[in-house]
Amino acid sequence: MTTNIDVRNLNLKEVQQRFNFQEQFNDSFTSLLSLEPLNEFESQELQEIRNLFRTYYSEGKISEGQIKFLILSPLLKLAGFYHPSIKITLEENITDILIEDEDTVIKGRMDILAVNKTLNETALTPFWILVIESKNSSINALEGLPQLLTYAYTNLKQQTSVWGLTTNGMDYQFVYLQQGNPPIYQLLPKLDITRSESSIELLQTLKAICIQ
Repeated sequence: MTTNIDVRNLNLKEVQQRFNFQEQFNDSFTSLLSLEPLNEFESQELQEIRNLFRTYYSEGKISEGQIKFLILSPLLKLAGFYHPSIKITLEENITDILIEDEDTVIKGRMDILAVNKTLNETALTPFWILVIESKNSSINALEGLPQLLTYAYTNLKQQTSVWGLTTNGMDYQFVYLQQGNPPIYQLLPKLDITRSESSIELLQTLKAICIQ
């Protein structure tokens, strides 16, 4: 008898065991990406996004919907994701994942998926360059990691690497997943949008992932 599991109920240890993931820590974005300086327009727009977050955060808890609409959407646009060659999918149901040697199917959904359509050979094999699992701003961004790893896992069968991001609006945790035996995911330094230098690195990283 097959058992269905809601991905939201899986913890990190369970995901690591089911998919044989190996965790690594990477202290430098530049080991994987080329980060370019921001221009004056980008710097000004980023300052406005940062100030907007501070305003809402100072008034109390920010909802997941507010984070997506007020913070994530402007950041993605500024980074270049709102381009005809890139498809943005919202709240997409993920493909069921069948665990070999177990009668178990994991189900769940992601919040935002960016697909670079120009690199597709067919429409059925999208190239995922960014996966974002939004969490309420009062929750640690790492709480979304088990879901993020589960969502991205299936694409490692189609491509050598996948970029992921989990955020609560304030903290941004980038993850870089790679094919292998075992598959590896690297946790990059956590970035904070309320801090000037950290928010600059956040936008630089998004831009670099967008053009990969």
